[in-house]
Amino acid sequence: QVQLVESGGGLVQAGGSLRLSCAASERTFSAYNMAWFRQAAGKEREFVAAITRSGRSTGYADSVQGRFTVSRDDTNNTVYLQMNSLKPEDTAVYYCAAGLRLLDYWGQGTQVTVSS
Repeated sequence: QVQLVESGGGLVQAGGSLRLSCAASERTFSAYNMAWFRQAAGKEREFVAAITRSGRSTGYADSVQGRFTVSRDDTNNTVYLQMNSLKPEDTAVYYCAAGLRLLDYWGQGTQVTVSS
């Protein structure tokens, strides 16, 4: 069972930056593909970014491409989401997820609020 704990959320003005972290309990963290999703109030959860177990490949939703960067540090069992040029529409609860093939494990989420 992999436990994921997100942190780094908060309140930021439009145009600002935040870095989210997701710490994993699993010592074989490097074997897992990792992803970030978000869910705004009243909306469905949506994909934000992903990184493969090797770290060589990443993918982003069109809405965050060029503004967000996903990375991982296997030494510290942590995946990051660097968010720049934040917009009010980025306001949501952000979740990280992990899986060997499917995304089987999810964190509890961290709130990001971007004020205009």
